[in-house]
Amino acid sequence: MADTSFIALVEDDDEIRDLVAALLRREGFEVGACRTAEEFDRLHARRRIDLAVLDLMLPGEDGLSLCRRLHATSETPVLMVTARGDDIDRIIGLEVGADDYLPKPFNPRELIARVRAILRRTRDRPRVHTSLPVERYGFVGWSFDAGGRQLTDPDGSPVTLTGGEHDLLLCFVRHPQRVLNRDQLLDWTRGRNAEPFDRTIDVQLSRLRAKLALHESGRDLIKTVRGGGYVLAAPVDQG
Repeated sequence: MADTSFIALVEDDDEIRDLVAALLRREGFEVGACRTAEEFDRLHARRRIDLAVLDLMLPGEDGLSLCRRLHATSETPVLMVTARGDDIDRIIGLEVGADDYLPKPFNPRELIARVRAILRRTRDRPRVHTSLPVERYGFVGWSFDAGGRQLTDPDGSPVTLTGGEHDLLLCFVRHPQRVLNRDQLLDWTRGRNAEPFDRTIDVQLSRLRAKLALHESGRDLIKTVRGGGYVLAAPVDQG
């Protein structure tokens, strides 16, 4: 499967960086290999990056800080790859804007599968306002501009969503008041390469619920259906 996507790989371990870069190139991707966040910034200033694969532990600015900056200033998707597989690191990585998280050591095929899944979901993200129909939704006073990636609470305050949280909310507003099971959410947000025991969806759902609950009208908006899945309880207007 040929792919012209450009991937920035930020990894300070020379051996791992060379191995992962070679793997990505064999799969048809263009790769820019960087050792530090500073090198990444210079690369980013020169050209468009379709996906950043970031190591958590970097000399100087670490991967979490770089991910946070990218999320705040651009729409570059991020796959966090790290030797630290603790749940807290995974949650923090997703919270600051990572689209996915893969602990080392990893299966090379899993890395490629996750890279392709992110690219499928995000390839047109920066051009969404010109290439895709307008998608705006309203529910119990909330406003969600899916194309512009903007969620606004009933008081008019913006709510910042990570890429994964945005994709989850889009699933719910497209299928309001309908029970969605976990497999459906995995398939729609992470692609068919998602593993059945992948817990990332649970972390992102928890974070999305917490952000909605910051406003009184958002509490219990996404309900758990025992043995069934999850449902956006409110009716949704589109347009």
